[in-house]
Parts: sequence; structure tokens; C-alpha cells
Amino acid sequence: MSSEELTVKLSPSVGAFDAAEWNALGGYRNPFVSHEFLSALEDSGSVGSGTGWDPVPIVIEDDAGKLLAAMPSYAKGHSQGEYVFDHAWADALERAGGRYYPKLQIAAPFTPANGPRLLLKDESLAPQLLKAASIVCHQNGLSSAHATFIEDAQLHLFEEAGWLMRSDIQFHWHNRGYGCFDDFLGELASRKRRSLRKERAAAQEGVEIVRLTGDDIKPHHWDAFWIFYQDTGARKWGSPYLTREAFSLFGERMADRLVLILAQIEGQPIAGALNFIGSDALYGRYWGCTLDKRFLHFELCYYQAIDLAIELGLDRVEAGAQGGHKLARGYEPVKTWSAHWLANPSFSEAVADFLEREREGVALDQNYLGMRTPFKKG
Repeated sequence: MSSEELTVKLSPSVGAFDAAEWNALGGYRNPFVSHEFLSALEDSGSVGSGTGWDPVPIVIEDDAGKLLAAMPSYAKGHSQGEYVFDHAWADALERAGGRYYPKLQIAAPFTPANGPRLLLKDESLAPQLLKAASIVCHQNGLSSAHATFIEDAQLHLFEEAGWLMRSDIQFHWHNRGYGCFDDFLGELASRKRRSLRKERAAAQEGVEIVRLTGDDIKPHHWDAFWIFYQDTGARKWGSPYLTREAFSLFGERMADRLVLILAQIEGQPIAGALNFIGSDALYGRYWGCTLDKRFLHFELCYYQAIDLAIELGLDRVEAGAQGGHKLARGYEPVKTWSAHWLANPSFSEAVADFLEREREGVALDQNYLGMRTPFKKG
């Protein structure tokens, strides 16, 4: 298809587009770029006016108005909720007399989970979509564009367009054809295997653990989970990113792609973890509790997720950002990637030099951590 037949445009919301057309570009396999997830953030007020996350999806349509490519993107006035930290870049540019904010963020908001950042009917449209991002920055006085947690299959698209690549480390659990949790335990060194069994037994003692999905997730479950989420959000970020309505909308629009795991005592929830189901991965996203019980966090967020991934035949569990404690529980270090386009050439050159040195350090860290996994050696 020639470029003359295509229209590139900026929209005020993902919700303005047909859900089926949007999801056909990638939303069916990755929950966090789905129309349901992104529009729920918009409709709940989790993004939009007053949040510093203003939706500005960039799309390509054909001459009939059919959606061919899309980029979930946001004009941002801060760097909160991204999990790829560029505060030092902002400070450096502003000390030099420049202005870092606003910027363009290409991401699933508040979600450090890998996925497609260019939603494409045809990969040949990628250069036009990325060019459009830089044009939007130039036309609107944005300093830069940043795509975070890019799936490996799309890294080359950003590299070929000349974007700067940045790496970091997360801990993911990999399913190597296990039939059950004990099969996974069998791959661990004996001391680690005993330790995990003891942790699970201690966490489960005196509590009932239930899994809910689809229509089984009721409003009172979301009420309980909202309390858990607020507690965790207040301790980690100062205030929660999501509104209470966001969880209700997730339940209304994508409940079959959710698994809410609750720990209960005498029928009363005391802790919970929310997971999203993708085509090949389980994504652990939110957790919280009202009663601090030893090892319960590990049980709900890591061990239950492993159980569930095995049952569903999924390739891996992505359990969120950071957390070296995941290593001892069978989650292995993997690289995550972001890509950055900076309008100021001198600033871009300085950041490129920094990133080259940073990538060397990340590679050394990954190698070191990889030698400390609990799996049998030799």
C-alpha cells in the first residue's frame, strides 16, 4: 500500500476507535495494549486530565478509515508510573537550559510488562509510525519520545529507526514443560526445594486461597482488593495510580483475562493478587494485604502464579518490576528494553554515551544473577 493512500493522525483517546479493529493489531494477545484495558484507564480517570498521562494515540488509517497501525501514547508532564527511570536525564537537560517535560510516552500506563508498542497490521508500517512520533514531538514542543517494555520481536524496528536502546533486568519464571509445581521443584537444588516447600506450607497455614475469574469476580471482591491495592500504592508511590472504577471496568470488559487470587480467613479476604492472562504469559500486576502473614506475598504473587501458568500451559510468568527476592523462588533474570528518541542532538549524543556504559553494567549484573538461581548446577 502506498503512503499516498494512508492517513496518519493523532486521537484524544483509545476509546474513540472500534475495539475489534484495535485489538486485531495486537490487543488479543497482550492484555495491556487491548482496547479494553486502555479504554478502562481512560474511562475510569486513571489517565487523562489531572493525571499527567494525557492519551494521544497515534494511528495510521487507510483511505476507507480502517485502522492499520496504532501506537498507544501519552503526553506526559512527569516521569511517574513508568518503571524506566529518566529523572536524571530531565535534571541534566533542565540544568543545561532545556525543557524535558512534556514528553511523549509510548507505553501501557503503570504497567512494567513486555508487549508490542507498535500495533501493526503490516510491519512495513513501523517506520511511518515512528516517524509520526518524532513529528508529533516537533510540532508540539515535546522534548522526546520513549517506548518502554518493548517485546523482543519489535526491538529491531526501533533500532532501525535510529532510536537509542536501553536495557534493564526483570525476573521472569519460565515454564519448561512442567506438568505440575512438583515438576518445577524437581529442577531446584535440594536445599532450595525444601525452602520453597516450607514457605508454601507456612503461607497456607490457617488461610483459604481461592482463585476467581470471569463472572465469579463480584463487586465485593473488587471492594476488598481496592483496599489491598490502596495500601500497597500508598507505601510504594505515595498515592495509587488507578482509581476504584478502573477495577470495576476491568471486571466488566476483560474478566475472562483476569485471575484474582484471594487469601481468606473465615471467609474474609486478608490479601489478594491480580493477574492478567496473555496468549503466552501470565502477568502478575497488583498485590496488597490487610494482615501481614509470613510468606503470604510469595505464595499469592509467585507460587500461585507458577501453578496457574502450568495449568494454563503458558510459557512464562512476568511478576512485575524489580524484586531480587524473586530469584530464590525460581524467577530468572531477563533483559527488558526501552527505546528513546531525543529531539536535541547534543543531548541525544550524551544520552547515547551513557546508555552504552549502562548496558555493559546491566549485562554484568544479568550474568552474576544468572549464576545465583536456585536450579541444580551441572
